[in-house]
Amino acid sequence: MSLPLEGLSAVVTGAGRGLGRAEALELTRLGAAVVVNDYGQPGRDGSGEASAGPAEEVAAEIRAAGGRATAHTGDVADFQQARQLVELAIAEFGKLDILVNNAGILRDRMVFSMTEGEWDSVIRVHLKGHFNTIHFAAAHWRERSKAAGGPVYGRIVNTSSEAFLAGSAGQPNYAAAKGGIVGLTTSTALALAKYGVTANAICPRARTRMTEDVFAGFEQPADGLDPLAPEHVAPLVGYLASPAAARANGQLFVVHGGMVAVVDRPRVRAKFDSKQDTFTYDELDAVLTAHYAERPEGETFAAAEVLGLKRT
Repeated sequence: MSLPLEGLSAVVTGAGRGLGRAEALELTRLGAAVVVNDYGQPGRDGSGEASAGPAEEVAAEIRAAGGRATAHTGDVADFQQARQLVELAIAEFGKLDILVNNAGILRDRMVFSMTEGEWDSVIRVHLKGHFNTIHFAAAHWRERSKAAGGPVYGRIVNTSSEAFLAGSAGQPNYAAAKGGIVGLTTSTALALAKYGVTANAICPRARTRMTEDVFAGFEQPADGLDPLAPEHVAPLVGYLASPAAARANGQLFVVHGGMVAVVDRPRVRAKFDSKQDTFTYDELDAVLTAHYAERPEGETFAAAEVLGLKRT
C-alpha cells in the first residue's frame, strides 16, 4: 500500500525545532522527501549566531528512520537565500511539490513602546519570509504547468496565528504579520489554482519556545495526552499537503490537540441604511452608538465568540 505523499518532495521552513520539526517528521512518515530549513539562531527573537545544527540534526533524524532529507540553513527572509532553498529541493528531488512555511521570530512589546527595528524584523521574517519562498515555488509550478500543458501538483501550507484572529495586546508586529499571511494565502490560492496548486493557512496552538509565555499556565501533564504538543498539529499539515485535500484552497484552520476548526471569512454582523442619500455624523451617532451599547464593553472580533478563544 502506497503512502499518501509517496513520490512527492517538500520544503519545511523553521523545521529545526518545535512545530516545523514535527511537520517535517510527519511529511516523511507519509512518504515525502523533505528539505529541512532552519537558520538556527538560538534566540526566539532571532538573536544569536546562526547555526547549521538544528536543521542538520532533524535531517539526520529523518534519514536514520529511513526517510529522505537534506538540510538547508539559509535565512528565508533573504530573497536570494529563499531562491536557493527552492532550487535545492528541485536539484535534490527533481521537483518541488509541497511548501510548508513555518519560520518565525518574536519581539514582543506594546505598540506604544515598540521600536521600528522590532516591527521590521518580525514583519521581515514572518511575512516577507512566507512571500519569498512562495514566490519561487509558484514560479516553479507555473513553469512546470506550462511545460505540461495543464495543472501540476502543488501544495502550500502557511502558518498564521490566533494572535491575528482574536488580538494580542503585546504583539502588534506579530499579529499584523500573521494577518498579512492570511491575506497572502488567499491571494496565492486564487492566483495558483489554475496551475493545480492549493494554498491554505493554519493557526496552531502548540507548546514551543515561541509560545512558552502564552502557555505558561498550561504545563505539560506528567501523564497522558499533552493537547499542546506540536505533534498534534502535524497531521493537519500532512493532510493539507496530500492529494486528499485537493478541494481545500484558500482556507484558514485553527488546530490543536484533537480539534480542527475551519474558520469562515469575515461576515457582515450588522447593516445600516441611511434615511437620506448619505449618512451624517448625527445619524451615525444615533444608529452605531445604540448598536455598540448592546455589546459587552471591550468586545472586538466575532471569531473569538465562534471559536471560544481565550484572549491573552
